[in-house]
Amino acid sequence: MDGSATPTGPAPEAEDDSHTSAWRARLDAHGRMHGFHERLGRDHGALYTEDDEDVLLVTFENAEIIRDGGETELPYGLSIAGKEGWSQLCLYSEGDTWFRDADVHAFFDKLIDEGFFDQFKTVLFYGAGPCGYAAAAYSVASPGARLLLIGPQATLEPGIAGWDRRWPEMRRVCFADRFGYAPRMADGAEQGWIIYDPTVLEDAMHAALFTRPGMTMLPVSHLGTAPEGHLKRMNVLVPILRAAGKGTFDAKAFARHWRRRHDYPPYLRRTLGKLEEEDRPLLAALWARAALKVANRPRFRRALAAAEEALAAKGRTLPPAREDD
Repeated sequence: MDGSATPTGPAPEAEDDSHTSAWRARLDAHGRMHGFHERLGRDHGALYTEDDEDVLLVTFENAEIIRDGGETELPYGLSIAGKEGWSQLCLYSEGDTWFRDADVHAFFDKLIDEGFFDQFKTVLFYGAGPCGYAAAAYSVASPGARLLLIGPQATLEPGIAGWDRRWPEMRRVCFADRFGYAPRMADGAEQGWIIYDPTVLEDAMHAALFTRPGMTMLPVSHLGTAPEGHLKRMNVLVPILRAAGKGTFDAKAFARHWRRRHDYPPYLRRTLGKLEEEDRPLLAALWARAALKVANRPRFRRALAAAEEALAAKGRTLPPAREDD
């Protein structure tokens, strides 16, 4: 086993933190009762919850987010799989490690040798950001799987993605050895979907590296560098994952869910800000007026007044609103 993949990013005190220790003990108990819980070195672990053999949801998640997620402190994926009667495997990391760790490699080697994934009719890998990278990279362990990735990185190898300078601390981590280049590892997937914000240049460039047969690009403009949280708050991520696991998800289904953005104030604010930044007062005024019907907030009222003033300075007025607007 090549040990050059050195993890980075975890909180150094994680091993001695009492809350973390109690949480891992809770996972041990859950694993003994429902499947297994396995520590993978210092910074990673795997929690398997056995249920239906038709569908397995494999998620890659940040341990700190799991611990802050509510009373159960169980993986996000389990909250979905449990309701659907699916089996679920969660790989978690202490911090953003991109799961570049020899112990994680060895764990997936073991699953491959045991034919673990072969017992399921459908396997869905899911992750966002660094976890999205890992979901794609380790999907090679289950040929024919489905992938749902939100803002994933393709690699942080300087020779390929040297233009992405957001994580300088990761430059010493090897992305060129086993399970390294995520788009190539995802070649064996039956189908996959990449949800990303095309207005975030680095995320758009990473998404472009995943462009290949079977991969569908699903842009979500103006959600920023962390679309996952917004999709959760819009209450669309759960139905998307459910549909992907059941085989009913496609670009048209996503478009129906994505319409929810028109009732989501953060999206309305972000788009308005972009129109103001581009100095487009007519569109900004129309957008702010429409946003006020969704959320009567000072931000939109001020924007509408400023845009109307800018139009008046140019001798223009805002068209009257239609009744069906």
